[in-house]
Amino acid sequence: MKQGLGTQLRHLIELLDGAVQQAYVDAGLDYRPRYTPVMQILARQQSATIGQLAELAGITQPAATQTVALMKKEGLLLVLAGGDDGRQRVVRLSPQGEAMLPRLQACWQATRRAADRLDVEMEFPLSACLAQAIAVLEQRSFGERIRDASKQVPPTP
Repeated sequence: MKQGLGTQLRHLIELLDGAVQQAYVDAGLDYRPRYTPVMQILARQQSATIGQLAELAGITQPAATQTVALMKKEGLLLVLAGGDDGRQRVVRLSPQGEAMLPRLQACWQATRRAADRLDVEMEFPLSACLAQAIAVLEQRSFGERIRDASKQVPPTP
């Protein structure tokens, strides 16, 4: 039986994230793969607001808020009041987060090399396929596609 798209995607994420998580464990890091977009942004620039992190990482603001909260709880980030009126939250790496960067960057480089090799082995590079799927879905959401497809199903007798 052919697996559905959701099942295939979840399985792919398990295969990829599980291996990446193990690489962090092997490097002696207590770190989750979901933190990487935030850490990479803050490694390039000193600080960012939650909204800026969401935009730069390509994730939703609620996802950025949740990730930042987890990272702050684990001591990787500092969240400070910012902006003219102090209502904006500005995020920056904590000393603990900064200390992890060299080992994290080594893991990221190895992960990038492994992803590049995976792309070479595939008939259609996974990174290109994913980029194309995201671009197409940003033009017309999957929800809209489901609604359209449900209108085409003949009623059952």
